[in-house]
Amino acid sequence: MKNRITDLRAERGWTQADLAQRTGVSRQTINSIETGKFDPSLPLAFRLAKLFDLRIEELFLHE
Repeated sequence: MKNRITDLRAERGWTQADLAQRTGVSRQTINSIETGKFDPSLPLAFRLAKLFDLRIEELFLHE
C-alpha cells in the first residue's frame, strides 16, 4: 500500500522521530510504513490521517 506520509511529513519539517512521537509509535514503525514494508493498524492509520487533517483514503493509496 502506497502512502503520502514522507511528503506530508517533509512539508511540515518533521523528522520520522517527530512523527513517531506525535503518533505514539517508534521511529522504526514510521520508517517501515513510509517504505511500504508495513501496513499500519486501522487505529494508527486514523491517528496519522487526523494528524495530517486528511481522510485515510487520501493518505493511503490502495494499489
